[in-house]
Parts: sequence; structure tokens; C-alpha cells
Amino acid sequence: MLVYGLNTCSICKKALKALEASNVAFEFRDVRDAPLNEAELAVLIAEFGDRLVDRTTNDWRGLSDWLKHSEVEDQLAAKPKLMARPVIQHEGTYYLGWDETVQKAVLSAQ
Repeated sequence: MLVYGLNTCSICKKALKALEASNVAFEFRDVRDAPLNEAELAVLIAEFGDRLVDRTTNDWRGLSDWLKHSEVEDQLAAKPKLMARPVIQHEGTYYLGWDETVQKAVLSAQ
């Protein structure tokens, strides 16, 4: 299982803590320290589209008008922190966020 997120994100911390508590093996990748390459980004955009960008953050509000109206890949390349998180990849399936449905799917995936 691969978890993409930020090590400072409270939701990512909750997800990682729950995965550890359930003894689920995972690898965590901080997208700020190790940004997604074009191929990885293309897969996530194909899966989630513009939902991959978190438009509720101060980082989003601080973007220039040009960048706000640009493509998702341009926004995430400029500011990896804009990625909605966590993104979890497990056995070819991708999950976005840490809601009850995602928790049920990945915590029972031992």
C-alpha cells in the first residue's frame, strides 16, 4: 500500500496512525519532499480529475488567477501542497481522502 500526502497534514496523520494500529503495511510518500512525476500525476488525474486539487485551502486562495484557471497538473506542479490528501493506492485501486468508505476498504485490506 502506498500513501501519498504531507507529513504535516492532520488527516494524513490520522490515516497513518490508523493503518499502523491495524498492522497494515504501507509506504508513505510526502509529495512536498518527493513530488509526483508526470506519469504518476497523469494516473492520479485520470482517476480523480480536478478533485485531486483541494480548493478549500489558503494555498489555493493565494494562487494567481492564471494558475487557478490552469490545468490540474500545472497547479500541482507549482504547489504540491494543493493535492487533496491522502491518496492511497492499494492493489491497483486508488482512494482519495480518509472518509468512512476509504477506511473500511483499506483497513480491512490486510
